[in-house]
Amino acid sequence: MIFFYGLVGFVVLTDQFSKFLALRYLSLQTSISVIPQVLDLTLLMNPGVAFGLFSGYTPILFGVITISLAFLFLFVNRSHHDSSLLARWGLSLILGGAIGNWIDRLRFDAVIDFIDFRIWPVFNLADSAISIGVCLYILSMLKPERTNIPHSDEHSENICFPTEKEK
Repeated sequence: MIFFYGLVGFVVLTDQFSKFLALRYLSLQTSISVIPQVLDLTLLMNPGVAFGLFSGYTPILFGVITISLAFLFLFVNRSHHDSSLLARWGLSLILGGAIGNWIDRLRFDAVIDFIDFRIWPVFNLADSAISIGVCLYILSMLKPERTNIPHSDEHSENICFPTEKEK
């Protein structure tokens, strides 16, 4: 459990540090080409949610996100004991990304976005963690659970062929 909360902390710290660098070295709505025609760094302040939706509802949005984050924390805390390793990784990434973006909303009333692949809306590391976490969590639900088959030492060597006792 400590490892997974460590992963949450790592995501939050990495996300916040990358946003600190973006605020320090990038100008609002100005792009710096990293890989021409593929990847730019473009600083944007997103007051809405995904793709800028609901940008006019910042106080209400912050309240809804805060309550959702509290429920997500409780869900992660309770499900860590019963979930698969893949699900725990996914939930930790989701929680870390959600906290990273929540900190932005608390500090700036908007989320700092700066990664611009030009064919997709500008996003940040927290968004990436959330997306990867959701994919991992969905995979964990699609992956069948392993059941422990009782193992008998008597039959361990002759799985395909019956022993003299079994004939």
